[in-house]
Amino acid sequence: MGTVETSIRDKLTALLQPAELNITNDSWKHRHHVAMKAQDGGNGESHFSIQVVSEAFKGKTTMQRHRMIYAALSDELAQGLHALSLKTKTPEEQQKDTASS
Repeated sequence: MGTVETSIRDKLTALLQPAELNITNDSWKHRHHVAMKAQDGGNGESHFSIQVVSEAFKGKTTMQRHRMIYAALSDELAQGLHALSLKTKTPEEQQKDTASS
């Protein structure tokens, strides 16, 4: 686990106290992009998928949930984190999805 991923995990854990937090470094999928090659040869921590389940999302829209995460990671975004793919749910939403599967 790299330093950006560690920072993401630490910040989101502190902010959201998640029941579930899965972070996947997808940067390798984008290593051929010119901008990613210029950043660090395409081997860095620039693209992540994050799945998080938290009570902190209760009563919030998807946009509000995503804004919470982007605000928490503003330093990382300013220092080269390029893209996030977010899936944000409350424990109730997660349970409902699991039951219907």
